[in-house]
Amino acid sequence: MADAFDVVVIGSGPGGYVTAIRASQLGLKTAIVERSELGGICLNWGCIPTKALLKTAEVYETLDHLKDYGLSVQGRAFDFDAVVQRSRKVAAQLNAGVAFLMKKHRIEVIEGSARLEKGAAAPTVVVGSRQITAKHVILATGARARTIPAIGLEPDGERVWTYREALVPKKAPKSMVVIGSGAIGMEFASFYRALGSDVTVVEMMPRILSVEDEEVSKAAHKAFEKRGIKFRVPAGVKSLTKTRTGVSVEIEAGGKAETLEAEVAIVAVGIVGNVEDMGLEALGVKIDRTHIVTDAHGGTGVPGLYAIGDVAGPPWLAHKASHEGVHCIEHIAGLKPSNLTAPIPGCTYTTPQIASVGLTEAQAREQGRDPKVGRFPFRVNGKAIAAGETDGFVKTVFDGATGALIGAHMIGHEVTEMIQGLALAMTLEATEADLHATVFPHPTMSEAMHESALDAYGKVLHI
Repeated sequence: MADAFDVVVIGSGPGGYVTAIRASQLGLKTAIVERSELGGICLNWGCIPTKALLKTAEVYETLDHLKDYGLSVQGRAFDFDAVVQRSRKVAAQLNAGVAFLMKKHRIEVIEGSARLEKGAAAPTVVVGSRQITAKHVILATGARARTIPAIGLEPDGERVWTYREALVPKKAPKSMVVIGSGAIGMEFASFYRALGSDVTVVEMMPRILSVEDEEVSKAAHKAFEKRGIKFRVPAGVKSLTKTRTGVSVEIEAGGKAETLEAEVAIVAVGIVGNVEDMGLEALGVKIDRTHIVTDAHGGTGVPGLYAIGDVAGPPWLAHKASHEGVHCIEHIAGLKPSNLTAPIPGCTYTTPQIASVGLTEAQAREQGRDPKVGRFPFRVNGKAIAAGETDGFVKTVFDGATGALIGAHMIGHEVTEMIQGLALAMTLEATEADLHATVFPHPTMSEAMHESALDAYGKVLHI
């Protein structure tokens, strides 16, 4: 088979495989290189299997509240192996789906690790003994969990885990320390606590989920504590050592030292880009703190070489990677691509869920926008009351001068399914007048979005 392509994509995660599909749709001869599993970390070891585990946890916790719905069952137990296997089956199904899409779009899948060498017009891609030329090479190699070996934060597969080990343990640990309170750390804390593990979360920042609006962060902290998750915030980890029965984590909080003992520790202290062993330095690719520096269209400054997704820097989100990939390939094809800086929502699938898009209230004030802020709690929303899901609220942030929606923040049941409504509004540059005039269906929890927008301008109806 000829080894010349219009486009070669390295990495088949949500950024890479979507980019390859769009390239094929545009009539470009395309190949994709993958050293492990089609679908990348997200489909196989991240977004998808974690959501399968969290759904199991949600259902299991619901059993504690059946009496509230007039129901009862005898007994309450779980088969941990079956729980894990279900998540693996879900991941396998999505993996097979990506393979089908590659075949459908006539994209050649090349298995192996890629290395780049200088070529005439664009870098040559070397996979094993095979040399592949392309007019355009797009790096979508993703990222991996950050570790800190110097203080013991390095996974061993038994007592010290990253997200990967946390997805497939042999049993649910009786106790764990989660180091880091970002989305990954809190999702695993939420899952294991639901199944009965004693969970303590250690966070060095002043509050958990520090990228979220402060009100949401505080509400989440209270909700998690109510579920039995313990916190040490702010606290720095001084060392982690393995003991005969588990791990010992030395922390410092408020100037005082403390030692936490547990069966296992989950390290969730960020990620680093996969930039090693590809020959990037020799090509002159600029790398900043393990991430490839790119221009507005994914260009690296090396002719014919682009980078998208996690390897190109934050936010480290699958949907951001897909969006960047489509933008990049449409730019390459000479089209007018979609807006690269469109609002990017972020979601955390804990119980309760958290979702946000745009500026926080504090960020808006820092920019001198004099924001108008609205809030509406689910405790007075009809659908939430009927569903028994009254915890949480919706918060909206508008520009005081223009009325433009510039931020939205939610905590509560299934808010990750609601945030896109306000992300779309922001993309369309909606103002408070547009949202006030929008008809929201009743009864739905989405009505809280409407009421929050009304509240920002003193027009709230149901409080």
